[in-house]
Amino acid sequence: MKYLRRLIWYAGTRLLALLCVLGLMTTAFYFSMNATNIYIIIKDGMAKRAQVIMMGADESLSPFFSGTYLDRDQQLLEAKNGQSDYQNYYSITGFDHRISLDSFWCWPWEDTARATVTERIPAIDGKIKSSAREAAAAAGLGAAPKWQSVQYNVLLSRENGQWHIRNLTVAKIINEE
Repeated sequence: MKYLRRLIWYAGTRLLALLCVLGLMTTAFYFSMNATNIYIIIKDGMAKRAQVIMMGADESLSPFFSGTYLDRDQQLLEAKNGQSDYQNYYSITGFDHRISLDSFWCWPWEDTARATVTERIPAIDGKIKSSAREAAAAAGLGAAPKWQSVQYNVLLSRENGQWHIRNLTVAKIINEE
């Protein structure tokens, strides 16, 4: 009886250790999968958002953003209503969009995630439209448009298995000289 009890105890402790390791591996796998998906959604979504604001591109942002956010994003609404300085005064041909994921957290079993990202656009290729030179000079706009670098708190939600940006909140405006 003594040996049977030792055998069961030995097998039980090894099985418990194996289950703990498998549980940690599964949690790490799902955390990594969510982190990768969220990074891609943020990177591509924010680049498309900047493209719509600056170039007036007729891109659908619904794969990246929730519909409720798109209805209240002030910069996107201005761009769609023709009130964007980038579209009115400049002919933008391209830009260098950079996103850095500063922090991120999402439990594998939750459908919401929080991230802190910094968006920078250090270079914008474009020039003032010839038809808008006088208006741009009157508005005090220079030859090279600048994009304000911002750190955002991002709230994401998983809907039907896909992540969407549900809210962007400005955490800090970054002044770069």
